[in-house]
Amino acid sequence: MLLGYLAAGNNYIYSHELAALLHITAVQVRRDLMLIGYSSVQKKGYDVKELISTIGAIIDSEEGQNVAVIGVGNLGRAITSYFKGKRSKLNIVASFDSDPQKTNRVIAGVRCYHIERLEEVLKDKQISIAIMTMPPDYAKSISDAAIKAGIKGILNFTSVPLEVPPNVYLE
Repeated sequence: MLLGYLAAGNNYIYSHELAALLHITAVQVRRDLMLIGYSSVQKKGYDVKELISTIGAIIDSEEGQNVAVIGVGNLGRAITSYFKGKRSKLNIVASFDSDPQKTNRVIAGVRCYHIERLEEVLKDKQISIAIMTMPPDYAKSISDAAIKAGIKGILNFTSVPLEVPPNVYLE
């Protein structure tokens, strides 16, 4: 989308223009870009070439992003299976569950840890993104623990709306 915008001869884009293209709010655009350390030039907007470069460096970094799937039910297992076999920049390096039948095993190619080890494993494996697929009753407490352990992004597949600090990306 940004490449097309640049190809059309647009060198700068305002947050409200980017928001309209993405069908989100300008506030969300500014928050997300602040989270990755990118800011606009006052009265000019965001430099499109620099923005493409900055986003590309994060998404397509050499080392990728370490990810954990929290909740190894049908959805969690499907997500893990999908990403594990791909050459994705999202490296699923751990999964978590409370069911003793699932923990201390390798499921879909990924080690499943007991949820009680969440903070320890997230820190040890330098996991920056959590994909949450657990039952809704546990979503708030587990997201709080993940944030405490240093998670910078959460993909929330639970039915519970979560509140996160400004330095944590939530989708």
